[in-house]
Order: sequence, then structure tokens, then C-alpha cells
Amino acid sequence: MKTLMVYMSVHNGNTRKIARAMAEVLDADMFKPDEISPDCVKDYELVGFGSGVYFGRHHKSLLKFIENADGRGKKAFIFSTSGNKKLPLINNFDRVILKKLSKSGFEVVGSFDCRGRKAYYNNPGMMIKPFCKSGEEDRPNEKDIENARKFAERMKKSFQE
Repeated sequence: MKTLMVYMSVHNGNTRKIARAMAEVLDADMFKPDEISPDCVKDYELVGFGSGVYFGRHHKSLLKFIENADGRGKKAFIFSTSGNKKLPLINNFDRVILKKLSKSGFEVVGSFDCRGRKAYYNNPGMMIKPFCKSGEEDRPNEKDIENARKFAERMKKSFQE
């Protein structure tokens, strides 16, 4: 199964770590949204879309890429890293990206998320040192990366059946 991973990882490299772990299992091509044309989606059977979560949603460049892609007949999965826990009623990070994927014609077949190191801001364009609870500073950790690999294995297996 030919797989593409389109990801955006900005501050701490959290999402890049998860994307690489999944890409290794899926033998996927990995690109940032500005490194590939949305037209290239047509060449793949499965497309993974992921980023960190910024103010409750995936990165704007990833969302724009999805808006410009033709996903008809394509399967997709989403992944994200966030400094906060995902709570369906309070901060459902996936709501916006799922809506855009559906509008572009993609069939979403899976979703993965894990904690990532937080980035804090004290004014636009300036990041200040994160204040993390003990252990949060190394997220995603080895367990998160292993869970990402297991998720990718399930995606791969579902295409082999």
C-alpha cells in the first residue's frame, strides 16, 4: 500500500517523532505541507495527516493542504500531539480536521493522538520556557512512540485483509 504522511511539527519536534515512527512501519513518504503539492495525493492509497495542536486545532498549513486536495476514493488517518489531554466535549482537537477531510472526499479510517511537550507564549511570536509537571517534558516518550508504531501496524494490517 503506497502511503503518504503530511505533517507539520513546529516547536519541539513532537509530531515529527510520531510521524517518523509511523512512516517507518508504513514505509511511507513524509512531507510537510509546503514541500508537496496537494495534487500528489492522487498517487497514494493511504494518507496520514498530522500536526501539533494549536489553540484547539491542527496547524493551519495542514488544514489548507487538505482543503486543496482531492481525497475522493482515498483513505486517510489523522494524528496529533498536544500539551493537553484530548477531552471530547471540551477540547476535541479533531473536529475541524475531520470536517475538512470529509469535505475534500477522504474516508477517515483511524485516529491517533498523544501528549507532547507544551509550548507557552507570553506574546505573539515569542515562546517562553514551558512549565511542565515532572515527566511531561519528555513527551512523546518511548511508550508514546511505541503506541504510534502499533497504530501504524493496525493501519497496515487493515489494508492487507
